[in-house]
Amino acid sequence: MRIPTLIEFSFAASLLCIACSQFGGTNSAKANLTPEEVAASIPSLLDRNEALRLGKEWDNVQNIYGAQRQAIIANPTALEPRLKLAELFIQEARVTGEHPHYYPAALKMLDEVLARIPQDDIAKMKIEQKDLLFRSLSAKAGVQLSLHDFSSALATANKAVQINPYNAQIYGALVDAHVELGNYAKAVEMADKMVSIRPDLRSYSRVSYLREIHGDVPGAIEALDMAVKAGFPGQEATAWARLTLGNIHKTYGDWKKAETQYQMILLERENYPFALAMLAEVEMQKNQYDKAEELLKKACDIAPEVSFYETLATLYRETRRMEEYQALASQILEMMQEDTDKGHNMSMEMAEFHLELQPNYDKALRLALSEYNKRPANIDVNRLLARIYLAKKDSAKAKEHLVKAASTDSKHPELMKLKKMLGS
Repeated sequence: MRIPTLIEFSFAASLLCIACSQFGGTNSAKANLTPEEVAASIPSLLDRNEALRLGKEWDNVQNIYGAQRQAIIANPTALEPRLKLAELFIQEARVTGEHPHYYPAALKMLDEVLARIPQDDIAKMKIEQKDLLFRSLSAKAGVQLSLHDFSSALATANKAVQINPYNAQIYGALVDAHVELGNYAKAVEMADKMVSIRPDLRSYSRVSYLREIHGDVPGAIEALDMAVKAGFPGQEATAWARLTLGNIHKTYGDWKKAETQYQMILLERENYPFALAMLAEVEMQKNQYDKAEELLKKACDIAPEVSFYETLATLYRETRRMEEYQALASQILEMMQEDTDKGHNMSMEMAEFHLELQPNYDKALRLALSEYNKRPANIDVNRLLARIYLAKKDSAKAKEHLVKAASTDSKHPELMKLKKMLGS
């Protein structure tokens, strides 16, 4: 997530001066750059860690990247190759954890496509043009969700669904945006539409999340099990669904079932870093700190995911290795700041950091309130605020946010603990 390769957003110096798309318009596109300049304007594909190359998967990724890059160089006004590169960058962000590189890269490609499609009268668009616009908006909504820009993601997804109301994937983006904004009834409505169109891994995963939010933990587990079975073993999406299934078991106290799920992931997708990190948490729960440290360092070497480093810092603190803990805590803050500088809203993560890892309750409160001002109905934001106010010994404010955090009848153990502590 924190490799120092940076993508610049400036369109003035490096992009083509184009007034309309390849599909036509009142002004023709002008390719004013040399092939070398066009090539230099295309974001790079980062090398994968050897543990993530996974047979032919990495070869296929490189081949796709090379083909689309050459297509843009050959025809600088081409839009389809830009969209395909954006989709590839989104996939690589998930697989490698290199978010500060790939999400800006994806947005760069998507914004170039969207800027070149005339959208004055969508109803009169050619089918190919309309499809390209829909796919680009759908992909952009996904990136905005990943960057935690939830209001923008909702607006983008709503534009896309007006173009094509029969695509399941766009309803997934709408589910996610409404959940994060605290519009839970609307999220359920969007999930129902998604499942009715395409009952698959993605839709079952949304159903699971919504069931958990509303306190139906057995139902959430059942839906995630269906999601895993609907996926293809070894694919990243299937591994992620199984990881989420393991995490539900872990969250609600069944560490043995969680461990089983994490181990099954590694049988299907070797060296999957998120499974390694979760197995490390299992080992920490057993007080097997040496084994946990080994797993965490392996996960960190494979993918620079900030949560891996946070768990490692927690391990150092619990084993009283305070010098290593402090050094790693400083590194974590630098990583979060890099993400922030590249457009990723990290307010919740940084608030959690200042609540738990390096206590500064006033700073934690400022960060959490900045998020609350954007999405005051979200139960996770309110649960975090309740924890912070409790740490600051402000029980009245803690109870105020606890009420909002409990509005969906969630059975989250942290929420149950807060209720008990606050006598609610």
